[in-house]
Amino acid sequence: MWFLGLAVIAALFSPIACAQGGPPFRSDDPDTPGNNHWEINVVATGERNRFAGAYEVPNIDLNYGLGHRIQLKYEVPLSVAEDRGDPQHVAAGLGNSLLGVKYRFYAHHPRSQKGLRGERESIFGLSVYPQFLLNNPTRSVAREIVEAGPQFLLPLEGNAKLGPIRVSGEVGRWFGNNRVPDSWIRGFIVGHEFGNKVELFGEFYDQQDVKAIAGEPKTRETTLGIGTRIPLVKNESIRLMGMAGRTFLKITPSNRQPSWIAELGFQFLIGPKRHSSDFIEPEDPVTPAIRRR
Repeated sequence: MWFLGLAVIAALFSPIACAQGGPPFRSDDPDTPGNNHWEINVVATGERNRFAGAYEVPNIDLNYGLGHRIQLKYEVPLSVAEDRGDPQHVAAGLGNSLLGVKYRFYAHHPRSQKGLRGERESIFGLSVYPQFLLNNPTRSVAREIVEAGPQFLLPLEGNAKLGPIRVSGEVGRWFGNNRVPDSWIRGFIVGHEFGNKVELFGEFYDQQDVKAIAGEPKTRETTLGIGTRIPLVKNESIRLMGMAGRTFLKITPSNRQPSWIAELGFQFLIGPKRHSSDFIEPEDPVTPAIRRR
């Protein structure tokens, strides 16, 4: 909990703060790349305990803005599974594909800021983000590198600006299959954007099986993490991203609790010339402009 406390304290001592999900974090938020813009994330991820490990080296996450409220997603990793028993065993192969469509159906501005050109932030936003996980035509499932598909995720995301603090949250449900149980997900992020555009966030994330499949234990993964995004060029089109954390619950051979989690990589923002008007969508009575990712 100490790193979440640090993130909150940092936010309280600045007049401008923001937090948003997506890479390098486990939960997401309502923001989209912006019309005709690409957000490409290339990251290495890992989680491990004394019994097993799972890694993606790398994970390729492609996102495209279709208008100002819709984001199209395709993600695929090179996955590595580690069994740390006796004998130890490591296997690698193409991971599962994840396809999704995010729809930001609501965003709200302060009345005093409506219509201002270049306004980049909303004080409240909501989105839905249905995603399908599909197995690729490889032997990765048979070799126990990845879980069996298909699976379907239906989450609701929200973000809000509370004075100097920016928070985002996500809640949803994974619908599994006869080999993978349904599970609930919950995520919460709070953080701060410094004057040099360096972002620092803390995240709580929890995924818990709804009920166990016959013959298998009910599992849960609960983590606390701290992460950052650091612009590497002046227009912020390339960012270095990183996150690290761990569980605070007991680790056993039958649950998924990780001794540590980590993610490190780059984010590329590609599209038409980036200027202040790229960050707003036309004013309408339903969905005012909000900040892009």
